Amino acid sequence: MNHNSTASFPAPGERLAPTHPSQETLGLLTRRRSTPAIGLSEPGPDSEQIDHLLGIAARVPDHGKLAPWRFVVFEGEARESFGRILGKIWAAKTPEASEEQIAFEANRFTRAPLVIAVISKVTEKHAIPLWEQELSAGAVCQNLLIAASAMGFGAQWLTEWYAYDADAKDALGLRSGERVAGFIYIGTAENEVVERKRPPAQIGRWKG
Repeated sequence: MNHNSTASFPAPGERLAPTHPSQETLGLLTRRRSTPAIGLSEPGPDSEQIDHLLGIAARVPDHGKLAPWRFVVFEGEARESFGRILGKIWAAKTPEASEEQIAFEANRFTRAPLVIAVISKVTEKHAIPLWEQELSAGAVCQNLLIAASAMGFGAQWLTEWYAYDADAKDALGLRSGERVAGFIYIGTAENEVVERKRPPAQIGRWKG
């Protein structure tokens, strides 16, 4: 397991190689598999690694240079405090819920040592279509998964009910035009993961 990274980000105006041939990268992409959040434990990324992860996450196609996303980082006690809010919201909306079910909801963010919320924040009435702005936020989530794996951490991209609940979004501080693109759970994988069955890609070739 390698959690170290020595790569540095380029400066504006710096000339960059147009390609980066790497069999190691191809191998990672070929065999990358999400680690269920319940299977993640300490240690998680440290502050320097988190900064690097977020920097990598932001290096995505971004038509119009709008940066149509932002991050909310949950680590340490913040996971428990936000979880308590989720538990209260769940209990208020699910009167028949048992204490065990409420506790489960309250502990969702403690499944991993680090949770990064990727917030899609579109600029409405702009020349760049909203769909393209939302796709950029999705690319941010995927970059986080790949970067976490390359650092030696397991990761999973989840949404679940609290990504769509109005009260949970208020607790997150979401503003008009903002939605949760995903919660990325990151930590040390306790066990190997099993490859899932994947549907074949639907491929067509234009023949004119």
